Amino acid sequence: MALFKRREAGKPGEWYYCLKHGKVEEGPECRAADRLGPYGTREEAAHAVETARERNEEWETDPKWNDSGKGDPPKA
Repeated sequence: MALFKRREAGKPGEWYYCLKHGKVEEGPECRAADRLGPYGTREEAAHAVETARERNEEWETDPKWNDSGKGDPPKA
């Protein structure tokens, strides 16, 4: 018996961006490792790569989370 059931189709209104094919999909058509999402709208999914890039840049430059060896680690 499988631990996880593969969902055959996505829910209407769930949008994903497929990194492998470079396209927006309604519902998960491609495997999870190849997609970003879910997003609430087609437009949000279309900008998924840009959104991820912006968030990564914010996290990399956030002094609270910068682990470049400067200063003390963030306090919990």
